[in-house]
Amino acid sequence: MNLSDFQRVTLQLFGGVAGVLILASAIGALLKWRVAQGAPHSVIDNLNARVKAWWVMVAAIGLAFALGKGGVIALFLLISFYALREFITLAYTRRGDHYAIAAAFYIGLPVQYLLVWIEWYGLYSIFIPVYAFLVLPILAALGSDTTRFLERTAKVQWGLMICVFCISHVPALLTLPIPGFQGRNLLLIAFLVIVVQGSDVLQYVWGKLLGRRKVAPELSPSKTWEGLIGGVASATLLGAGLYWATPFTPWQAGAMAFLICLMGFLGGLVMSAIKRDRGVKDWGTMIEGHGGMLDRLDSVIFAAPIFFHVVRYVWVP
Repeated sequence: MNLSDFQRVTLQLFGGVAGVLILASAIGALLKWRVAQGAPHSVIDNLNARVKAWWVMVAAIGLAFALGKGGVIALFLLISFYALREFITLAYTRRGDHYAIAAAFYIGLPVQYLLVWIEWYGLYSIFIPVYAFLVLPILAALGSDTTRFLERTAKVQWGLMICVFCISHVPALLTLPIPGFQGRNLLLIAFLVIVVQGSDVLQYVWGKLLGRRKVAPELSPSKTWEGLIGGVASATLLGAGLYWATPFTPWQAGAMAFLICLMGFLGGLVMSAIKRDRGVKDWGTMIEGHGGMLDRLDSVIFAAPIFFHVVRYVWVP
């Protein structure tokens, strides 16, 4: 596949997503007119807000793709920054944590993405879970504040882990030298994002249509078994149908999509548990219709590292 073919596939993917969003926008407008008759309606208004937010996110990802590797890494660096800010804002911290928090934002985050940029897998794969995890409690201890020390230190470590380390595995897909797939790794990111976010949307739709039995009502009252099974099954078929944009065969693409969907769902439960612990419904209000950055990325956080390492160990010699 030459460069023009790669561009064609990329345009087909984005064209398909744009077509779905156009259809969703039209349906939302029709429902607002015919069902709500222009009046406020919680479900329809939520749907339209989500569609608008999707237009913005797809445009941002499309711009990053157009700029290539540098644009993608810069985009996810910014995403990690805002996600980490949301996480730390909700965490219990004290003055003694300032050194550790500053190191997380201004050393841990940029260094992790620099290592991804220079494709130093041996270091970016362990920099945060080994070196940062050891250094952060040392810096916290230098603050000489022992009040709830273990809890405070763990929160900063966990924030750096999920908001920077896990998310950085999305642009890290660009570093994988897959035989016969060189120069097309952006399509792996597109596959991951489309399947993960498609699973979220399809679980929402199936849950609204057929949802009866709750999966974990204490963690996420809106998640149902019907929504989970229908959404994961539909997104798995979606992933299998996108095999032509990946180095996978149809059944391999379906298996990878199933794994991505499963990890995304479990990641959503974990992030919901953290929100319930902090007594909040959303991580923030940054994205209209979606809450904060972490509300939109909770599935990607857990899916990205698993997807990255399975691809690396199976498809990279």
